[in-house]
Amino acid sequence: MVHRHGFEAFDKSLKDILSSDDSSNCQQPFGGKTIVFGGDFRQILPVIPSGSRQDIVNASLSSSYIWNNCKVLRLAKNVRLTVGGELHDVEQTKVFAQWLLDLGEGNIGGSNDGEAIIEIPDDLLIMDSHDPISDLIDFVYPSIIQNFSVATFFQERAILAPTNEVVDEINDRLLSLIPGDEKEYLSSDSIYESENLQEGFDQRLYSPDVLNGLKISGLPHHRLVLKVGVPVMLLRNIDQRNGLCNGTRLKVLMLGSRVIEAEVISGSNIGKRTFIPRIALTPSDKKIPFKFKRRQFLIAVCFAMTINKSQGQSLSKLKAEMDSNS
Repeated sequence: MVHRHGFEAFDKSLKDILSSDDSSNCQQPFGGKTIVFGGDFRQILPVIPSGSRQDIVNASLSSSYIWNNCKVLRLAKNVRLTVGGELHDVEQTKVFAQWLLDLGEGNIGGSNDGEAIIEIPDDLLIMDSHDPISDLIDFVYPSIIQNFSVATFFQERAILAPTNEVVDEINDRLLSLIPGDEKEYLSSDSIYESENLQEGFDQRLYSPDVLNGLKISGLPHHRLVLKVGVPVMLLRNIDQRNGLCNGTRLKVLMLGSRVIEAEVISGSNIGKRTFIPRIALTPSDKKIPFKFKRRQFLIAVCFAMTINKSQGQSLSKLKAEMDSNS
C-alpha cells in the first residue's frame, strides 16, 4: 500500500492544475475529480523500514486528511473463491473466509490493546511434527521428484513465510531435492566511480567481498544457484507488454552462460517462453552510505516466497511457515 504522502501530493497537484479552469476546484478533494482507491488495511500496510507500529499506522491512508472525504464501499461476496467449486468446498471456504475477516477485524482473542493470543483452528495447523518444514514440502509439493517436470505442477503452489531468511532456507532445501546439475551464477558488483569524488571516501573499505555480501530487498543475491525445472520469480519489470513483470513466476528450461530460457507459469501469458538476460541495477536503499551497481539475473528461486510477494498470486495449494521466532 502506498504511503499517504503520495496520495496527498497527488491531491495537491490536481488542485493546482484544475484551479486554473475553476478557482473553486482548489477547495475540493483532488480538484473535484472522482478517485477510486483499492486495498485492504487488514492485508498489506505501508512498508516503513525499521518503523514502529505507530509509524506504520501514521503512514496509512486512513490517517490522512483525505480519509474524511472518502466513501467506503465494501465487497460482500468472495466470488473468486466460490465459483466452480463443490458445495462442500464452498462451505469450507466460507467458514475460512469468515474466520479471516474476524481475525482482521480484531474480533478473535477477546478485548486487547493491540496484542492478543489467537487460537488457530486445528485443521489449519501441522500438529506434533518433528520437522515442520518437511511436512510443509510434502503437503504443497507431493512427490516433487516425480512431478517437477510436469508443466502445470508449480503453477498454483507455494509455501509462504514471513521473512526472507526462512524463504531462503526452504528454497535451498527444495532445490537440493530436484535432480540434475546445479549451475551457479555470481553477480558483478562495483562502486560507481562518481563516488570516489566525495570527500573522505575510501574505496578500500568497500572491497568486492563486502559488496557481494550485501542482501537488499528487491535486488538479486550475489550467488544464484539454479537447476533446470525449478520455479523462479522476476524481481523487477522487464517487459510489461508481454507480462514479464515484478512477481511473475517462470519455470527454468535452459541455463546458459549469458541468458536463461524460461516458461511463464503465472499471469495471462502462461506457456510463453522468454529469455532472461543479466541486467545492472542500483539499489535505492538509503541505509547504504554509497552507490553501487550489481549485474545479475533479476530472478530468485520461488518454491517459497514472502507473504508480501504472494499478493496478487493465484494459488490453490499453499501453506504458511509461521515459526515463533519469525
